[in-house]
Amino acid sequence: MATPRKKAVARPAETEAPVKVDIAGGIAWVTLNRPEKRNAISPALSAEMIRQLDLLEVNPEVGVVVITGAGNAYCAGMDLKEFFRASDPLSAEEKAVFSRASAQWQWRRLNYYMKPTIAMVNGWCFGAGFNSVVSCDLAVAANEAVFGLSEINWGMIPAGNVLKATVTTMNHRDSLYYTMTGETFDGKKAASMGLVNESVPLSKLKKRVTDLAKILLDKNPTTLRQAKHACKRVISMDWDASEDYLFAKIDQMRFLDPEQGRQKAMTQFLDEKTYRPGLGNYKK
Repeated sequence: MATPRKKAVARPAETEAPVKVDIAGGIAWVTLNRPEKRNAISPALSAEMIRQLDLLEVNPEVGVVVITGAGNAYCAGMDLKEFFRASDPLSAEEKAVFSRASAQWQWRRLNYYMKPTIAMVNGWCFGAGFNSVVSCDLAVAANEAVFGLSEINWGMIPAGNVLKATVTTMNHRDSLYYTMTGETFDGKKAASMGLVNESVPLSKLKKRVTDLAKILLDKNPTTLRQAKHACKRVISMDWDASEDYLFAKIDQMRFLDPEQGRQKAMTQFLDEKTYRPGLGNYKK
């Protein structure tokens, strides 16, 4: 006779939306909104992130997506109670469905998102929080932000592709050091190791990210999308494959770009003498 399965632990209802979105000036500010849990990732938060990312990707009013956290944290990692304890009684198949949404938005969705993305790390960033930081195209942290891979301290390893995210950006020695010691580090150290692009004082963080987003908004959106995807694709290619791929992308751009930016830039540079590459964008 089959052993009856234990009843799953009930998950507490969210008192507020787990994700908030504000759109202004072409920038979508996506805020992980569980400040009482330091924005730990719950099933509800993951489901809502997927929904919002899908909506923003096709929204013509959005040119850049910024991901940040409410309160004094960016993301404290996975919500242990909701993702682990609540899934203990579930079958392997049910657990896979339970956790798939988390992986979907953290790296599968963000890695090749159609619009440029920026992680604005305003505070605590632990474990699974690394995934979205690395998957976003760019990342800016507050000097005061606190990063950590604390799994070693409670008998686990950083899973869910957290280690993949770490070793993709940080060097091998740094990855090993923080994985093995569980020590924390600040935004300045994160920048020096390549986990984020740069670190600024918390009081200047939003302005710096806004300025960076405006730089991206000024670019040809089709070219920007192709450039960022190509940059990520060629990492795993050898030199010959990369050369073939990049030449193919250039040819593809002639058909995909409604602005015909390459032709405009060439005309302005070669014929009209009104544009100098390296000193700004061509005139749209």
